[in-house]
Amino acid sequence: MSANACYPEKPVLIVDDEPAWSHSLALSLKVTAEINHVISCHDSRDVMGLLEKNDFSLILLDLTMPHINGETLLEKISETYPDIPVVIISGMNQVDTAIRCVKAGAADFYVKTDERERVVTGIVRVLKQNQLQLENQHLVEQLLQQDAEKNPAFSSFVTNSAKMRGIFSYLRAIVRSYEPILIIGESGTGKELIARGLHQLRCPDKPWVAINVAGLDDMVFSDTLFGHIKGAYTGADQNRKGMIEEAADGVLFLDEIGDLSMASQVKLLRLLQEGEYYPLGSDQPYKCKARIVTATNQNLSTKESEGRFRRDLHFRLCSHRVELPPLRERPEDLASLLTFFLAEAAESMEKKKPTVPPELLTLLSTYYFPGNVRELRAMVYDAVSIHPGGVLSMSRFKAAIGSNNQQIKKINDVTGDFSAQVQFSDALPTLKEISQILINEAMLRSQGNQSIAARMLGVTPQALSKRLK
Repeated sequence: MSANACYPEKPVLIVDDEPAWSHSLALSLKVTAEINHVISCHDSRDVMGLLEKNDFSLILLDLTMPHINGETLLEKISETYPDIPVVIISGMNQVDTAIRCVKAGAADFYVKTDERERVVTGIVRVLKQNQLQLENQHLVEQLLQQDAEKNPAFSSFVTNSAKMRGIFSYLRAIVRSYEPILIIGESGTGKELIARGLHQLRCPDKPWVAINVAGLDDMVFSDTLFGHIKGAYTGADQNRKGMIEEAADGVLFLDEIGDLSMASQVKLLRLLQEGEYYPLGSDQPYKCKARIVTATNQNLSTKESEGRFRRDLHFRLCSHRVELPPLRERPEDLASLLTFFLAEAAESMEKKKPTVPPELLTLLSTYYFPGNVRELRAMVYDAVSIHPGGVLSMSRFKAAIGSNNQQIKKINDVTGDFSAQVQFSDALPTLKEISQILINEAMLRSQGNQSIAARMLGVTPQALSKRLK
């Protein structure tokens, strides 16, 4: 945590008529739990006025005070501000008083003579429980607002997809959580863009640090993330900050997390569980205050079953999970993306935006796009780069898509045996009937374009024309 960072975001209010006790408790919260956003009130008559003017995350309330006692204040707070949890910390150790306070709405009850560490641990627990409740409430509100205004944090996404809008709503709901986020999706679906969008939502003026952990051995991973102190190893002639410290109060994005070595997985698990780490060569723990976001295009459940990914780490990473749909599941976005990339490519190459042949979108809609949005962008840039003017040629797109045999192989690689997708009745159709069914389907999908239909069927346009005649 940086020197100026405040935790929690909304302050904790200590209500006690003894300034020395309030100061002592605030110091314990800061040292033990890094809770440094604390306001003290020594006159119980001022409490309701403070609540009117400020938002608090938690109230720590004494019972025995002049003017207005704690039980009376508890009733007023519970009635007027039910979303703010109240923890009683009283000098009186009376069971009947504790029961009355809990029934009146107190989240917990402690005695001032209790062990200080126990009191602080209880306060942190209540604080986290309340934060989780607020996140869940926010999530429900966001999911119900299907027509919410588009947030500028996601302006880099060109989409009309309901699935993508649902993801944006989910991210808005969990943006204030400190739990890690796992982003899953095929290569080219925009995993890093989603992570950057979360950074813009949460802390646009704070650091953004991205690391691709694929191929990093355990030593390099540890040094990169945790840093080292002078003399930690041969060549370490000065202290060096790790990326976790560089990302303090911001977002640390770990890409290709599925390729992390088992030894490094253990260290990442400790970081997520304990919220602290050790720079190489140091025996002094450092607190992690970066929001950790990870991404992978691999199936972590499969890697887990194969013994190549730790189950406990997988559970930790999945506190919040975002699964991005591939481009083939967002057909409504194809036209918008094509238009956007054509304009972007033309501008970058200082060319006039080309005219799009009407059959181009039909051709692209028949393609599987294993490389997703990134592949479409590469196709467009390649075609525009050799475009002399006028109507855009489809030759580069056709070359990139390749033959139908290659396309079927790509589909089989992902979905398995193609024959399993075909259903037959008890009476098998003849070869002639099957051929006619295939031709009709290809013509339907290609919107009557024989050239595109022929490519889908793996025959020449002349052969298809002959069969149609």
